[in-house]
Order: sequence, then C-alpha cells, then structure tokens
Amino acid sequence: MINFGGIASGLPPNLVDQLIEAERIPVKTLEDRQAKSQKRLDLVNELEGKIRSMDKSLLGLASTRGFSDIKLTSGDPNIIQGVVDPAAGATGSWNIEVVQLAQRAAAITNGFPDKDRTEIGVGYFEFDTPEGKKEIYINGQNNTLEGAAEAINSSGMGVRATVLNDRKDPDRPYKLVISGVNVGGDNRIEYPTLYFLDGDQDIYFEEERAAENGVVKVDGFEFEVNDNKVEGVIPGVTLDLKQAAPGRTINVSIKEDMEVVSGKVKEFVDGVNGVLSFIQAQNKLDANSDTSSSLGGDSLLRSVENRVRRLVQGPQFGLGGGIQRLNQLGIEFSRNGVLTYDEEKFNTALLRDPVGVRNFLVGDGFDIGFIPSVKREVSTLLDGVFGPVTIRKRALQDKIRQMDDQISNKERQLEVKEKSLRQKFANLETQMSRLKSQGAAVAGLGGGGGAPGLIGG
Repeated sequence: MINFGGIASGLPPNLVDQLIEAERIPVKTLEDRQAKSQKRLDLVNELEGKIRSMDKSLLGLASTRGFSDIKLTSGDPNIIQGVVDPAAGATGSWNIEVVQLAQRAAAITNGFPDKDRTEIGVGYFEFDTPEGKKEIYINGQNNTLEGAAEAINSSGMGVRATVLNDRKDPDRPYKLVISGVNVGGDNRIEYPTLYFLDGDQDIYFEEERAAENGVVKVDGFEFEVNDNKVEGVIPGVTLDLKQAAPGRTINVSIKEDMEVVSGKVKEFVDGVNGVLSFIQAQNKLDANSDTSSSLGGDSLLRSVENRVRRLVQGPQFGLGGGIQRLNQLGIEFSRNGVLTYDEEKFNTALLRDPVGVRNFLVGDGFDIGFIPSVKREVSTLLDGVFGPVTIRKRALQDKIRQMDDQISNKERQLEVKEKSLRQKFANLETQMSRLKSQGAAVAGLGGGGGAPGLIGG
C-alpha cells in the first residue's frame, strides 16, 4: 500500500480513506439489504420447519394398524406382564392363572470352607443331556469350586455353574450350583455323576431339581408351556410369567391405548398452532415495523394460513361415517385464531365410535381421510418446484446471490480505485516536494548578496 503524509501538498493524510469510505456507501447499502433478505430467508426456513411438523405426529396414526395403538394391561404385573405386536394383536380380555413356572434343571453340592483353595480332587462331571452323555474334566490346575465353575461355563454344553455363599453353615458356606441354561421339560439334563479322587474333601450333590414345564390356565383351560415367556396364548402377545400364583386368576386385557392416540392428535394440534402463531407474530405490524426484514404482510403467509384453515375447518368426503369434521373430535378454532383441543371430547368419540374416528383420520390411507389430506397439503406447500414456500425461498436465495455478486464487483472496483488514488496522491506529494525544494534553492540563490563585479571604487 502506498501512503502519503500530506506534508508537501497540505492535504489531509487520510484523504484517500475518506474518499473510499464515501465510495463504499452503496456497498454498505447493498450489505444492509442483503442482511434483511437473509433474515427473511431464515424466517421462511423456520416456517417450512413448522409446516413439516404438522404431519410428523400423524405418521404413527397412519401406520399398519391405523390410529389404533393397543396396549396390554395386567391385573397384577408382579405375576404376569407382556408386550403386544401392534400388527398382530387383537383386543379382548383373558383370565390367566399361573399354576407353575417352567423351571430349569439344577443341582447344588455340599459346602466347602472356601471357593478357591480347597481342592475337590481330579476327575470329571458326567451329564446325561438330550444329545447324549457329556463329560467335563477337572485336573490339578482347576480343581477348586471356582475352577470347576469356570470349566463348566466354558464347556458350551447348555449348563452353567455358580459358586454361592450359603451362610447357614459358616464353616463350609461355599457351594457349587449347576443349572441348565434353558427352562422347561424339553431341556432336561440328568444331574450329573461325579468321579473325583484325592480331594481335600469329598464333593457330592445335596439336592437336585429336574427341568419342568410350566402350567398355565387360560379361561379355565390348563396346558403346559416350556418357557416363562409364552407366545400363542393370546394372539400377537408375548406373555412374561413372573411368578406362580396357583389358585389366583389374573385378568389380562388388550385394548386401544387412548393416551397414545390422543397424545399424537395433540401433537398435531400443537404443530398447526406453531404455524398459526408464527404467522400471527409476523403480521403484527405497526408504524415502526420493518417489513423488509420480516414476513409481515407477505402473500406467502396468507397462502399458508388460508390452506391450513381450509384443511382444519373443511369436511372430509367419501368416508361413509358420522364423523366428517375435526370439531366433532374436539378440535376447533378459538377467538385467538389458534386451535383448541378438548381431549375429553376426543376420547369420548373414540370410545363411542372407534371405527368412525379411524375412518375420519386414516380414510383409505391414500386419497380420502384427514391424515392423507394433511400430507397432501403439506406436500403442496413444500413442493420442490411449485410449492409457495419453495418459490419464496428460491426468490430470496437468488436475490441474496445477486447482491453477493454486486458487492464482490463493487469491492473489486473500489480496490482498483483506491490503488489508483493512492498512486496519484503519492505522485502529487512527490511533485509538490520537488517544487518546494526547487523554490527553496531559488530563494537561497537570491539571498547571497550583490551581483559580481559591481564593487565601488
């Protein structure tokens, strides 16, 4: 950069800066306009997000089972719990008695004073399994209770072992418990024969328990199950039997989960209100409002609001039921211009006419029904080519891009002009310095005395 001090010319030293700053006024004006357009684009993006949220909550209502989410209710979850497959579950009520839980085969040894020092000897455990006899060998390296448990657990033969601390016998509290991995009579393991020599003390089984099926009564009919997680008793339901309660009947019911359905409808209402509240906030204009940086009065807002109002207030045709409008489900406009949701009215309608509510909301899932109408309206508003939101976004993006180009061009022009001005003023400074030097020299010559040869005499 070329600088000049302004000493010789008498001009201000920051004159070029002042001139360039004045030349930058159109650039600053463009930057201000661009910032306002960017703010408007941000608002359009915000509106787009709020429109998208309108139908997100309704996706679950238009799933395989339509709006009818179902849940399992147990009369005593400590005895019976369960989960429902929404695609296969059927509503209804069943009385279930857990007579006996399915249990795995198990055996427990006599006690030892410790779990990792006292030797049980060298030998093997022999198990009689559904696949035949199987043996687990114990040598001098793993012949403690812990060593035997580790060998059994790593054998992969469908049994597992644990060392327990039974405080009933403080002198010999440690016992080896061996059990089958799976419950039920189909997983029988005959507990095992022990062959051990040269141990610090003998090892034997104090108690054995065979694998057994569970026994369940459903509506008075008794049958056996080979697991405590039972499928097929109730269509589409996996029951989890927690404990036996012979003689006690537990009611298990499968019914619509109105809380879930109502909650999704409320999410939709909140989504619509998000759009309407946004539009109201943008349209609050006064004498100080700057519509160049907001969407106040924008035709886009009118278009979106009109479509949303028609969607909410209009009837659904071709449903063949008594429910035609949202206000019959407790959803209607308030005096403030947003939606209100009467959850009690919705639940009453759902209980009284679940098929009618479903037909209104889901329709055929494609062309008729409220949910297809919402999806269609959102798709229209946000269409990637002709949607009003997309068109406004594209216009603002193009405008911002054009102003970017204009600003870049003007900045380049200013850079060239600044360089030229600084060069010119540097040349002027040099010339003025030279002239001043010449003037000083001339003045010096004139002040040296009389002319040569003019001496009186």
